[in-house]
Amino acid sequence: MTEAPRKVFIDGEAGTTGLQIREKLAGRRDVAIVSIDPEKRKDAGAKAEILRQVDLTILCLPDAAARESVALVESLGAEGPRVLDASTAHRVAPGWTYGFPELGPDQDREIAAARRVSNPGCYATGAIAILRPLVEAGLIDPGQPLAINAVSGFSGGGKQMIEAYEAGRAPAFELYALGLEHKHVPEIMAYGGLRARPLFVPSVGNFRQGMLVSLPLCLNELPGEPHAVDLEAVLADHYAGRTHVRVVAAEDSGRLEPEALNDTNDLEIRVFANEARRHALVVARLDNLGKGASGAAVQNLNLMLGLTP
Repeated sequence: MTEAPRKVFIDGEAGTTGLQIREKLAGRRDVAIVSIDPEKRKDAGAKAEILRQVDLTILCLPDAAARESVALVESLGAEGPRVLDASTAHRVAPGWTYGFPELGPDQDREIAAARRVSNPGCYATGAIAILRPLVEAGLIDPGQPLAINAVSGFSGGGKQMIEAYEAGRAPAFELYALGLEHKHVPEIMAYGGLRARPLFVPSVGNFRQGMLVSLPLCLNELPGEPHAVDLEAVLADHYAGRTHVRVVAAEDSGRLEPEALNDTNDLEIRVFANEARRHALVVARLDNLGKGASGAAVQNLNLMLGLTP
């Protein structure tokens, strides 16, 4: 006998992430998307009725609205569904499980068992993928000063940025969040294992999607003064056997473009080095809308509902 499909409500399905999640789930027989009448999307009573019907709700909402939806789910008690929050609201909140299955050997099992899962931020995914294994191995001191640089396609910048780029009103490239208070820093610290706040400098380029997150390192300033091959070995060991995160050899060209993994849920890590100068650059490449958003959400959905992707 075929099992009934698991019911999922995407709260905020008209946004970029919500639309992409819906597209990735289209055609699957093991998942049924339940939608709310657009005119009733702010009607708490109508939303509560849908929440009682579904196994999982995915929140693709601004932070304040996500907190309101979680409060509504909590008010339903045992009738409420499990929650996967794609906003920033609960990424470092107590009682929430971080939705990066490759974070550690048991993280996928913790996600599978959790009632409340926070989907990681796009920049944070790349940064944590680099940092966590190196900090755990003692190759990076969690209290040392670090700088993290990143560039994303404009689709990660919200409605106004997307409209500006699509209309040709935006520059070819720009740094932003130069108040140095980017919302992804707390989760980078929490799940990257850092004590010292890193200097995080994001930027956006005139391409729709794709992302590079890079961590420059002076090898002689690291504990034990490791070589680049030591960094690569630790990273490769951490992600051995993983489907969506892998360590690959750095290109001899000394160049790396951000769009090669678009429309996938994959993340690649490379270690570029100049041993004569004792300098290294560790780079994560991913799709900001894939492993950085909707792809990760579907990966977490599969774990939470016990479904085979």
